[in-house]
Amino acid sequence: MGRVALAAKVTHVPSMYLSEMPGKHHGCRQAAIDGHREISRRARERGVDTFVIFDVHWLVNAGYHVNSNHRFKGVYTSHELPHFIKDMPYDYDGNPALGDAIAAAANRRGIVTRSHKVESLTLEYATLVPMRYMNADRAFKVVSVAAWCNWHSHADSRNFGLAVREAIEASGNTVAVLASGSLSHRFQDNGSPEESMHTISREFYREVDLRVVKLWRERRYKEFLAMLPEYNEKCLGEGHMHDTAMLFGLLGWDRYAGECEIITDYFASSGTGQINAEFHL
Repeated sequence: MGRVALAAKVTHVPSMYLSEMPGKHHGCRQAAIDGHREISRRARERGVDTFVIFDVHWLVNAGYHVNSNHRFKGVYTSHELPHFIKDMPYDYDGNPALGDAIAAAANRRGIVTRSHKVESLTLEYATLVPMRYMNADRAFKVVSVAAWCNWHSHADSRNFGLAVREAIEASGNTVAVLASGSLSHRFQDNGSPEESMHTISREFYREVDLRVVKLWRERRYKEFLAMLPEYNEKCLGEGHMHDTAMLFGLLGWDRYAGECEIITDYFASSGTGQINAEFHL
């Protein structure tokens, strides 16, 4: 039987890659990179063989979708921020059997889901950035799930997350699951000073983000989930926060009572709110 060995909400800000480059921003996201490396260390310690990533940069307009390719190899430049991420090489093995199993489990729950094995279906950077720091040596297989769900309900994404857990537990895999997305996600206005890359766009968003983190620390998940629709709407949730709905569906929704451990403290990036946090099982 398989198991979920690690579940986390993680950042994927492109300034992490920029942070590697020589220049005035060198090292600016070292804390976030170190957080990813700590998650990787924990995954190795727990015998993880596969990462499943709920990717809020994979936009879908109908149904749920899983990238189940057997290998992901290429060179990536972001269409969104090509001056932050350009010519980034990647090479990871996939887990087609687990991808297929996730789709099958979701379909059994009435959530229309397709598993794809299309070589030209490449990865988005909400998968690529975490994997750069967690999986540089190709120690883990990768399954990427579309989590920018444009016309979907949180109820369906909750149900999808539960299906992911069912598929994992019926497999022979030990899996780490990542909800790869921000907290608030209001970018700085176009033309803002470069220095604003390190600040929040509006104080309102910071205050609500910090309230959410407080609820997580205090295990007040029922309160958080009750406010999730309005939080998403008022704070412009990335991918409509379907990654978070999927994650909590996998955890058991408002029945979840485990510890939330902050691995990388809350920080602002290009106007948005970011964190690395493990939800212990």
